[in-house]
Amino acid sequence: MGVLDVEKPVFMAEEEIAIFEDAVGKFFDEHAPEAVVATWRKNHVVDREMWNTAGRAGLLGLSTPEAYGGAGGDYRHEVVLMEQLGRKGVDGFGISLHNAIVMPYVLEYGTEEQKRRWLPRLCTGELVGAIAMTEPGAGSDLQGVKTTAKQVGNQYVINGSKTFITNGQTANLIIVVAKTDPSAGARGTSLLVVETDGADGFERGRNLDKLGHEAQDTSELFFNDVKIPTENLLGSDEGQGFFQLMGQLPQERLNIAVQGMATIERALELTIAYVKDRKAFGKAIIDFQNTQFVLAECKTEATVAKVFVNHCIERHLAGKLDAATASMAKYWVTDLENKIVDRCLQLFGGYGFMNEYPIARMYRDSRVQRIYGGTNEIMKLLIARTL
Repeated sequence: MGVLDVEKPVFMAEEEIAIFEDAVGKFFDEHAPEAVVATWRKNHVVDREMWNTAGRAGLLGLSTPEAYGGAGGDYRHEVVLMEQLGRKGVDGFGISLHNAIVMPYVLEYGTEEQKRRWLPRLCTGELVGAIAMTEPGAGSDLQGVKTTAKQVGNQYVINGSKTFITNGQTANLIIVVAKTDPSAGARGTSLLVVETDGADGFERGRNLDKLGHEAQDTSELFFNDVKIPTENLLGSDEGQGFFQLMGQLPQERLNIAVQGMATIERALELTIAYVKDRKAFGKAIIDFQNTQFVLAECKTEATVAKVFVNHCIERHLAGKLDAATASMAKYWVTDLENKIVDRCLQLFGGYGFMNEYPIARMYRDSRVQRIYGGTNEIMKLLIARTL
């Protein structure tokens, strides 16, 4: 048990999961120590070779069937990966988006030919995945997308721009949300797969300068008469994109909650260790009643959140996680993450404001959790519809 004293749920308690957790932790210790991650932050991108290294280690495609080159695991393995990323402080490596967002779209909605064409290469790291939803004028409102994909003969011609795209400087397989019939509303939206290597008219814009997540290449993308074969329409029929997105967003939102939970646990571990060691007015900071009360409150709230996240994971594994419950997890945990990280930073005093301390980076990195994957205000609207 960790700092929260929450026992692993039965579905995560198998020996194989524990062995995998240990292996993932050792992988990041070896290939992403603090000095390496600091270089990524300085360069504003994770080294491309890291993707190939992760592929060789079997960390890409964890929940993808072996028949398509994956590890043949399930969502529990993705949870372990996300938790280890957070606990080891591996900032900016967009592997969970690649594994647990992009690849499921291909697996769930792709034709057999598409699965065999793309999934094995995503599993090796030959292809790095991204999904291009957000536009300069369309964030949480996916029906407001302006990017178009017009069929001309046996090709689609894509025009439009995207922004805030995770893995944007690195990805060479991008699922693009576009309007194939702008007059049809939600039913006119489709998902199209663009392999960017050699794609005429495709341009990467700025690697965006962000408040946090400095190592993550979050980018603008431009599609200027980009031509792709019609067989790159994800699935067999046009107009399914909005429904495909709605089908996968619960997992994306649960991913964000899992990541937020990992950050909360790391923040508490670092802070508890610090206040036991740091002294003021002749005694350890932990000996002050205020410190004890603050951390008692944080631990209590974090424990409640952890139990709820475990409940959501269990429901998801059983295929029963609905959109509203996933929205609850996303908004509740990310709000709590920001609250707890802020309170922990305060206990570090002036050192908490120094960038060399992980708590300062966690403070910055946590802020976007309340925005991406659908803002927390949108999460509340989705929940309210069930009232």
